[in-house]
Amino acid sequence: MKRQRTALVLLTLFTLACTPPSVRFLSLATGGTGGVYYPYGGALAQLITDNIPGVQATAEVTGASVDNLKLLQLGRVDLAFVLADTLAEAVRGTGPFQEAGAVGSARTLAVLYTNYTHVVVRAGSGIGRVADLDGKVVSVGSPGSGTELVANRVLAAAGLDPRQGIVRHALGVTESAGALKDGKLDAFFWSGGVPTPALQDLAATPGFGIALLHQDDLLPLLQRDFGASLYRPAVIPSGTYRGIDRDTGVAGVINVLVAASSLDDETAYAIVKLMFERKASLEAAHPEARHLAPPAGDDVSPAPFHPGASRYYKELGG
Repeated sequence: MKRQRTALVLLTLFTLACTPPSVRFLSLATGGTGGVYYPYGGALAQLITDNIPGVQATAEVTGASVDNLKLLQLGRVDLAFVLADTLAEAVRGTGPFQEAGAVGSARTLAVLYTNYTHVVVRAGSGIGRVADLDGKVVSVGSPGSGTELVANRVLAAAGLDPRQGIVRHALGVTESAGALKDGKLDAFFWSGGVPTPALQDLAATPGFGIALLHQDDLLPLLQRDFGASLYRPAVIPSGTYRGIDRDTGVAGVINVLVAASSLDDETAYAIVKLMFERKASLEAAHPEARHLAPPAGDDVSPAPFHPGASRYYKELGG
């Protein structure tokens, strides 16, 4: 009997030793596969999984900012990439969040990079400014995306009805690029970092050229109606895409990484610390990660900073 009890104790200890510790799963909402959110988010999820003990993160393909915040509100994701103008609507419970209500659980972890509002047309189309899209076939971005929100605002600033003034389609950037190439669209909107892979591929298509429409003339109206902190001057540099031989002034919107307020402080702190310490790994996934920097102040994001993130920035002296 004594031998049996000893064997049972040893078996129990062996079983406990071989049982893996509990793993916490984090879901990171990104965007479509043709944009910047997905490769950036995939690299971040891998960093979290590889470097934070007991945490496994996955990057999810989504419709982007609006959908991401609604998923966060429902508790279906823990982290999300979002545009600041969409986040402002979510915090207030206005626009696309009017029915679901304000997303009070969003907490800022990091300010990532600036999105550039691309309005893409075929080279030689004769479309030279946003107002020329009157009556044209235009994609305004995926339903539930930040692109759709900014497209509606840019069209309105140009004097067009976003619903009735164009033949409206709602396609992601990859689908929009294919439709423009096939002659099914006259133009499409895309709010993203530069360069955007789907646009690089489109511009490199043999026998096909693209042009970008400027919106810097509309920026004062956007700032008047929605705030100078949300829309800022930005320039898509000449040569960013094949055939684009001039700088293009556009409306810029910052991107923010947010977390659910339920994310514990230690995990939030560890994620932000990891992003800055392993910034080079993120840059290898997409060059926009080079813009990651401590926030200039607490008011740079429409949502309050997570206490864990604030702790890290205070350690940096930010």
